[in-house]
Amino acid sequence: MIFVKSFDNKTLILNLNPNTTTFETLKLQIERDLGIPLSLQRIFLNPRRLIGDESTLIAELGVRSNSALNLHLPLFGGMQAPVLPKPRLEFLNTKPPPNYVAGLGRGATGFTTRSDIGPARAAPDLPDRSATTIGGAAAPGGIGRGRGKGGAEDEEEEDGDEKGYDENQKFDEFEGNDVGLFASAEYDEDDKEADAVWEAIDKRMDSRRKDRREARLKQEIEKYRASNPKITEQFADLKRKLCTLSAQEWDSIPEIGDYSLRNKKRRFESFVPVPDTLLEKARQEQEHVTALDPRSRAAGGTETPWAQTPVTDLTAVGEGRGTVLSLKLDRLSDSVSGLTVVDPKGYLTDLKSMKITSDAEISDIKKARLLLKSVTQTNPKHPPGWIAAARLEEVAGKIQAARQLIHKGCEECPKNEDVWLEACRLASPDEAKAVISKGVKAIPNSVKLWMQAAKLEHDDVNKSRVLRKGLELIPDSVRLWKAVVELANEEDARLLLQRAVECCPLHVELWLALARLETYDNAKKVLNKAREKLSKEPAIWITAAKLEEANGNTAMVGKIIERGIRALQREGLEIDREVWMKEAEAAERAGSVATCQAIVRNTIGIGVEEEDRKRTWVADAEECKKRGSIETARAIYAHALTVFLTKKSIWLKAAQLEKSHGTRESLDALLRKAVTYRPQAEVLWLMGAKEKWLAGDVPAARAILQEAYAAIPNSEEIWLAAFKLEFENHEPERARMLLAKARERGGTERVWMKSAIVERELGNTGEERRLVGEGLKLFPSIFKLWLMLGQLEERLGDFEKAKEAYDSGLKHCPSCIPLWLSLSHLEEKMNGLSKARAVLTMARKKNPQNPKLWLAAVRAESRHGNKKEADILMAKALQECPTSGILWAASIEMVPRPQRKTKSLDALKKCDHDPHVIAAVAKLFWLDRKVDKARTWLNRAVTLAPDVGDFWALYYKFELQHGSDENQKDVLRRCVAAEPKHGEKWQIISKAVENSHLPTEAILKKAVVAIGKEESVAESIKG
Repeated sequence: MIFVKSFDNKTLILNLNPNTTTFETLKLQIERDLGIPLSLQRIFLNPRRLIGDESTLIAELGVRSNSALNLHLPLFGGMQAPVLPKPRLEFLNTKPPPNYVAGLGRGATGFTTRSDIGPARAAPDLPDRSATTIGGAAAPGGIGRGRGKGGAEDEEEEDGDEKGYDENQKFDEFEGNDVGLFASAEYDEDDKEADAVWEAIDKRMDSRRKDRREARLKQEIEKYRASNPKITEQFADLKRKLCTLSAQEWDSIPEIGDYSLRNKKRRFESFVPVPDTLLEKARQEQEHVTALDPRSRAAGGTETPWAQTPVTDLTAVGEGRGTVLSLKLDRLSDSVSGLTVVDPKGYLTDLKSMKITSDAEISDIKKARLLLKSVTQTNPKHPPGWIAAARLEEVAGKIQAARQLIHKGCEECPKNEDVWLEACRLASPDEAKAVISKGVKAIPNSVKLWMQAAKLEHDDVNKSRVLRKGLELIPDSVRLWKAVVELANEEDARLLLQRAVECCPLHVELWLALARLETYDNAKKVLNKAREKLSKEPAIWITAAKLEEANGNTAMVGKIIERGIRALQREGLEIDREVWMKEAEAAERAGSVATCQAIVRNTIGIGVEEEDRKRTWVADAEECKKRGSIETARAIYAHALTVFLTKKSIWLKAAQLEKSHGTRESLDALLRKAVTYRPQAEVLWLMGAKEKWLAGDVPAARAILQEAYAAIPNSEEIWLAAFKLEFENHEPERARMLLAKARERGGTERVWMKSAIVERELGNTGEERRLVGEGLKLFPSIFKLWLMLGQLEERLGDFEKAKEAYDSGLKHCPSCIPLWLSLSHLEEKMNGLSKARAVLTMARKKNPQNPKLWLAAVRAESRHGNKKEADILMAKALQECPTSGILWAASIEMVPRPQRKTKSLDALKKCDHDPHVIAAVAKLFWLDRKVDKARTWLNRAVTLAPDVGDFWALYYKFELQHGSDENQKDVLRRCVAAEPKHGEKWQIISKAVENSHLPTEAILKKAVVAIGKEESVAESIKG
């Protein structure tokens, strides 16, 4: 139904459905009812006009049921239609009436003097006002009002005009045309009596016509009301239909907004500056005065001067609201070891008990109370109305009124269990049992009411008695059976479950619970019966497999799962691979590993295409590994390896799983099996040898490498692994022999570098120089050999030869940054800053946009105290390399401490995921004693770059100062597992000759000491 308000303020009611009515249909209906053409109709849904195509539904334009539309008509050519001009009165050209005096009516009469009149002029004839009667004034010349002159009037009209006679003056509203006849007569008793007689006659005649007149008046009123009905009468039928509305439809009625202009007027707000006196008083209030007032000093300091008036603290007034709220929360909390613990249940209960004092809240509750009262009165058989009304009173704090309302609801809706449950909740503890007793009598088949009745009992015996009574009435309720079994002991539970499966034979949980309580033989019988009743239930087969595994019959587990899957497929049940994988994980969590493996073997390939098997199975194993289902992942890899025997990637994945979650024996067995099927995979041989070495079994590691060399005779990786094994176990002669054989077989540059490293550690400088020289002849483009040669000469003190080595290396490798840096350091030692500056400038020209070269130049200037030049270089560096983390980290440390926060924000905007910037920000938090934030940022740095040892050293140093022993051990363990290889300070320490065989833990501690020394030197320079 839609309401259309026309331009003449009449309302048209159209019985149309907005969801099926088009815009054109609406216009045609308005044309039929009001006669307004389609082209002139302008329809508005406040405040916008409806514009749409002919086929557009009006519901799409925002029109809903009971919407009010406004109909307007356009006015073409002006604001109103033209009207004919009224005929102009030509009174200026007509003869004025007798005795007419201009301006007499408005009091603007003239006056005459004797000189104006003269002796020969007569005064004008004026009306005699003394003879004025009720009907008018007496005619001049003694002619009064009356019947006139009869038939001679037409003939003597002109004469009558001249004598001042007017026929319009003959009629009087009271006396009629006879006013002039009785104008001078007296009203005596006879006239009074005659008037009374005539009045009685009029009343008599009026009473005879009264019935007809009233009937005619009533008919006219009804006709008028039919054509102009009241608003209440127009919506009478709609009001009667309100009783059929549901609670959801009632709630969906939109709230009317406030469209009054009074609330839309924008109030004028004026702002004035705070006076200086107020600011001064506030400032004085915040001051702490330590001197006594002279008057107080005169009184010994024990008297307050009377003239001092305390000034209101404006800050305290502003913080009042927050203080009150915090006090309320503190009342509801309990302090345990400095931590505030809030009881959620108690907090909510206290909030519910707070009284409502806000006017707005009270008004809302009154409106809701009236609405719900209307709902319960118009439809008393509607249970949600009673429940809502009772809860409203409960929220308002009127618990007694809530109980009365829900009691009425129970009387009106005795067959609704929700009403009884609400009544039980609202009732007092003493009355709750009586209420629920009435409820179960009214609805004996309600499971919810019996469960609530059991909850009201305090001991298990009474609860079990109530539940058993409920089962007498509802024997097929699984919920009641479960509840009563949970309360019983093992023997009673077994008996109850035997009866439960008889009453509810199609519920699998009861069968499985009974099987768990029975002995092995009886459990098999129970499961067989369950399989007969529920032939499409896979949980029965899985439980049977778990039963066999629990009793040691692991050989039967696979057969049961396989037989069960075939039986389920015969029954037409679709085997969902994902569901069965979840069952396998559940079996693993229950400790049934054999069942888990059997499920994986029989279901992992269902629904997977042949070309997708490897990718899908590896993904499934990784997901299971993330969820902690290690046995399931191991079973998936085991099945995948039976299909893909020669896939190195699957063997590696399985080996990684065993390394992280298995034992050394299982890993060794897997790797032995892997190299059997993939003997050409170097990484599998090397992993097996490394695991043996880490376990301390060096002979076994040697044996594995010998087998690997036999399988892959020309593998340089195996040669280098054998060298590392001997070198790390302090067998330099064995290592030297292995490397010599590798060089004879034509090894790569790695073999020559490892050979030189062995000689360097043994102190054979000449042999080291020879090996490096031979390597450079074979591999002149390998910059590491040039670096080793230059570092060798530096150690020996021959700086000129070292410089020649670096220069030669740069000729072959001009883009090698370590060579440029080494040469600049050497020039700084030999010739000072200017030469080093020239080398770095040349390096930057040949290798533009390299942050390491810029950083080296900045540090060189800083080492010589040229702070201004260092700042200029840093600014240029950041312009050329705006996303370099090492440059931003260095710039944060270079600026003064108050500016570091701003600089760190700029750095994070440019490169927020760079570990160097994150470590620099962590140092700022560390200096500000923000321990938790510093720990978080340092952890983030080592997570982003676990291979950089400097970050681990910084993190470990922080934990040594502010962390517990557990945190320190955790950082140390994580660093050893990460095995960092890079880092400016880390590489200097780890590659030193004396530290070549040190473990990661020892190198980490040395790096911490080096960082501490560097920080102390920097502080001494600043100081």
